[in-house]
Amino acid sequence: MELGSILQFLENKTILVTGATGYLAKIFVEKILRVQPNVKKFYLLLRAADAKSATERLRDEVIGKDLFRVLREKHGAGLHSFISEKVTPVPGDISCEDLGVKDSSLKDEMWREIDVVLNFAATTNFDERYDVALGINTLGALHVLNFAKKCVKIKMLVHVSTAYVCGEDAGLILEQPYHMGMAKRGDEKIDINFEKKMVQEKINELKLEDVPEKEITSAMKDFGIERARLFGWPNTYVFTKAMGEMLLVNFKDSLPLLIIRPTMVASTYKEPFPGWIEGVRTIDSVIVGYGKGRVTCFISGPRSTIDVIPADMVVNAIIVAMVARAKQHSEIIYHLGSSFRNPVNMSNLHDFTFRYFSEHPWINKEGESVKIGKGIVLSSMAKFYTYMAIRFLLPLKV
Repeated sequence: MELGSILQFLENKTILVTGATGYLAKIFVEKILRVQPNVKKFYLLLRAADAKSATERLRDEVIGKDLFRVLREKHGAGLHSFISEKVTPVPGDISCEDLGVKDSSLKDEMWREIDVVLNFAATTNFDERYDVALGINTLGALHVLNFAKKCVKIKMLVHVSTAYVCGEDAGLILEQPYHMGMAKRGDEKIDINFEKKMVQEKINELKLEDVPEKEITSAMKDFGIERARLFGWPNTYVFTKAMGEMLLVNFKDSLPLLIIRPTMVASTYKEPFPGWIEGVRTIDSVIVGYGKGRVTCFISGPRSTIDVIPADMVVNAIIVAMVARAKQHSEIIYHLGSSFRNPVNMSNLHDFTFRYFSEHPWINKEGESVKIGKGIVLSSMAKFYTYMAIRFLLPLKV
């Protein structure tokens, strides 16, 4: 696809982005502002109590990040006026009807002006409280859809999901939608209204028993995992994201819908510069633990594939998919990953991390370099249990 046609599609468009302080959302916004300054406007939905709080979050958690340094260098002192012209922070919450936007005049303006809606908002904790994950990942998707339907100029809704809605499927996984009620295991159909009812009943029951809030959180986390595994998903995150897709596919009517399913999203490859990342994400927690000398063994077959994709490649793919969808292409789901064309296996990752931390050791709190070993790769859980028994259990018993 020609770059010119992509930039032309973005020109003079008004775009709503939910979950605007999230990792991918920020990279998306920065990319558009950098490559197509003639975009008409961004409405960025931020979880905030009022306009002042939303503006502060935009300044501190989006524009103020190092990610925007290329844009700052490009515009210099004019960056503030450029951002003020192009970006409107919107206080709201996707777990609420009308996205929690309370300013009626702003809401009417958005419904008149918006061309494209991108839903990046999600809670990505694997063991999130079931009520929280259901409210954001499942019902939040429906609230975004209903809001998009009220936009008179709407061209499409783009929903960023995850490849892991496919659960623990193996082999070649097709880009197929989840229809309402589809479970990955068993004959029982998923009833989202029943799930909502069960969640509320569970919380009411715990509160009636005067259970402390900390224990309610723990119980709701366990409840989410229990419900996910009942229907064949490994955790609450992917289960609630799958149900969100079901609602979108079932209720989209004539609204053009695009569902993006990336695999593990890593740091940027090229844009706006290599290596930008925020926080410890997915596989990064293992890598950081290894660099700190705390992870001394890995459980995986050496040839097992780890599907990772740089964040800027995800954003580029989203934009190209948007242009394709606008040209009436029938595809509505895209898997974004690396395992088919450019796979990374566990052996590669092990070698990369060992070489990196050998040359650039982690500096601990005492200012000393952390020395790491090569580490042990264990190919089965049986070998892991044996290793743990010999390495830790026997010495503790002694």
